[in-house]
Amino acid sequence: MYRLLIIFCTFFALLPSPLMAAEETAPPHTDTFIGIACIVIFLISYLFVLGEEFFHLRKSKPVIVAAGLIWLLIGLAYTLDGDSETAAIAFRHNLLEYAELFFFLLAAMSFITTLEERQVFAALRAWLVSCELTLVQIYWATGALAFFLSPVADNLSTALLMGAVVMAVGQHNIRFVAVGCINVVVAANAGGAFSPFGDITTLMVWQKGVIEFSGFFALFIPSAVSWLVPAVLMSVAIEKGNPVAERRNEPRRMKRGALPILLLFMLTIMLAVTSHSLLNLPSVLGMMTGLGILKLYGYYLSRFEAHIRDTGHIHNHHIDNLTDISQMKGDHTDVIRRFDIFQVVERSSWDTLMFFYGVVLCVGGLSTLGHLALLSDLIYSTLGATLANSMIGVVSALIDNIPVMFAVLTMQPEMSTNQWLLVTLTTGIGGSLLSIGSAAGIALMGQAQGVYTFYTHLKWSWAIALGYLLSITAHLWINGY
Repeated sequence: MYRLLIIFCTFFALLPSPLMAAEETAPPHTDTFIGIACIVIFLISYLFVLGEEFFHLRKSKPVIVAAGLIWLLIGLAYTLDGDSETAAIAFRHNLLEYAELFFFLLAAMSFITTLEERQVFAALRAWLVSCELTLVQIYWATGALAFFLSPVADNLSTALLMGAVVMAVGQHNIRFVAVGCINVVVAANAGGAFSPFGDITTLMVWQKGVIEFSGFFALFIPSAVSWLVPAVLMSVAIEKGNPVAERRNEPRRMKRGALPILLLFMLTIMLAVTSHSLLNLPSVLGMMTGLGILKLYGYYLSRFEAHIRDTGHIHNHHIDNLTDISQMKGDHTDVIRRFDIFQVVERSSWDTLMFFYGVVLCVGGLSTLGHLALLSDLIYSTLGATLANSMIGVVSALIDNIPVMFAVLTMQPEMSTNQWLLVTLTTGIGGSLLSIGSAAGIALMGQAQGVYTFYTHLKWSWAIALGYLLSITAHLWINGY
């Protein structure tokens, strides 16, 4: 609980106090009872988010309630002022921003979940485990794969996949598993920072039109520095030798249609990028079109694959050999299941999508009241863009980077493209400073419970912080101020 108190105080300190602004220059509702009440509601809801593991309450629930209360108070405030239009217009504007991101993320998550269902990631994991590699080689292989997979398959999914490999290989070697998980988290977050598809924050920046699609690749070297520096320092803790020779998992084969779906995912990304850059259409159009094609291909798969009734009889004449049948079996059952794209979509992370709704509406509400305008003036005018953007990355280690980045995008401070790249970099890699600073770290703490913990990660925070500072230096040196 003491960590929650520290986070609460840190975030509260960053929020503007009404006493800091002159009454004649302050936005109309920042220093009113409603304006202060909205800040308190948001902070209380976010304390429940940060204490999700302690309270056993899904993080989407408190922020959705907070969003509703904040906007009801905003509507009341403007109605009391005799303005019945502004609150509704502002709400619809924020809702539209969320809708675009929601459908984009839904399409991307559906592709990733479909690839998982087709056992693409399981086959990759089984192949890595079956390779006769040393512990050091596994350490670098999982880190490199996490760094290069996360720009496409988001940092959370990548961290879980590579974390499973580390645990399967390391088994009872606690030190290797702990350091390997830290390496995977840092690499996944770093890889997601130089791609619009690697993290929700980079996606928000791209969809906002602040940085062009190709502009993100200027962060490749700084992102690599943020991973390689701590990776080299942590590698000294890895024992020289081979994994303990124990029972190996049987090799897994990808199910039918896995490679066509992977190719379709690549084409969908290309369609989203070209429609946005060439036709100036929202990128969500390309993603949803690709999702529609995936559904059509799913119809073909469902017609092709066998479907066993409760009696256990196969009634699909297309199945003509045992190899085809074995490829359709799930990971933990011998029942042949008919492919259903809607069941795949159901497995998407709906808690994350709903949490994103609450965050966008909460931060949008605080912006409508004028709080973010005061915060922008306080931070960027006082500290300057470079120092402010560097500190924002540190804050994202304490507070989820989604609301932090959305707040910056809503404030819209006057910055050059390279400064926008800097804040994109810092919010992406800043979460690696603590295990609770990113979704990848939190997920791996649950996956490797008792081995990869907050304190094991904290032991190497100094190395990660060094990589963080050197990555900022690399960006300023390569891309300029």
